[in-house]
Amino acid sequence: MKNLSVRLLCLWVLFTGTAWSQESPQLQLPRVTLSAGMHLINAQVAATPQQRAVGLMFRREMPVNEGMLFAFEQASEQCFWMKNTLLPLTAAFVADDGTIVNLADMQPQSLASHCSTQPVRFVLEMNKGWFDKRGLKAGSKLSGPPFTR
Repeated sequence: MKNLSVRLLCLWVLFTGTAWSQESPQLQLPRVTLSAGMHLINAQVAATPQQRAVGLMFRREMPVNEGMLFAFEQASEQCFWMKNTLLPLTAAFVADDGTIVNLADMQPQSLASHCSTQPVRFVLEMNKGWFDKRGLKAGSKLSGPPFTR
């Protein structure tokens, strides 16, 4: 009976592609330093579909100047929600040249969708209020390696 259970589990993993969903924060992603004027940002980079899907889920805290930069292969309307995300965040939807297109404040564990107002390849999530406290808004520029082409 035990062998049958193991075989069924193996078949389930084979057909679904995963055994268990990730329920812990991803803390080991590559990092990049970005700047917004005189403010430095230490951003984890979520560049693969799996990394982007998990994002900042399950994090209970995040240092003030830390965030996550979501990098997509091509510009399109990007929409984010906060399922399994425990921190209130602000998403900055960012054009290829580093210009913030729009900002969206997002509440923890909400399924509400927050979208870019135009096609973008980058989304930077920071603690809620980080951009406001620094006077950054749509039209402000970020700089760093992803935005230098």
